[in-house]
Amino acid sequence: MLSPKRIKYRKVQRGNMPGNATRGNSVVFGDFALVAMDRMWITNRQIEAARIALNRHIKRGGKIWIRIFPDKPYTKKPAETRMGKGKGAPEYWVAVVKPGTVMFELGGVDRAIAEDAMTLAGAKLPIKTRFVARADLELGA
Repeated sequence: MLSPKRIKYRKVQRGNMPGNATRGNSVVFGDFALVAMDRMWITNRQIEAARIALNRHIKRGGKIWIRIFPDKPYTKKPAETRMGKGKGAPEYWVAVVKPGTVMFELGGVDRAIAEDAMTLAGAKLPIKTRFVARADLELGA
C-alpha cells in the first residue's frame, strides 16, 4: 500500500478543503481519467482497491497512472480512552481529494474497456466519480 518513506512531522492537523481542485485537474499522462466529484479523504486502502480493480479489468493491457498519493497521516485514539492526554497515534494515510481532482489515468486501451474499468474503480471509492477522455476535453476547449 502507498505511504510516504519519510515525513517532517508524525502528526498533522486536519485542515479544511474549500473550493475545487486547482492542481492535478487535467488529463496529462493517459487518454482516459477518473475525476472526483466530491471532496473527501481517500485512504491508502481505497486507492489500492481501485488500482487492483483497474488492473484486473484491463488484464494488464494498458498503463495506469495513480495521480493521488496518501501523504497525510490520520491519527486515532484507542477505543474506550478518556479525553485529553494528547493526540492519538497515526493509524493510516489519506490523500486529500477535492472536486475536479484527476485520481487515475489510463492509456493503451480502447474507450469501452477504459470506461468499464473506471466504473469498477469508482465503485471502490467513497465519493462520486466521473469518467473523462482527453479527446472530449480537447474538443470542448
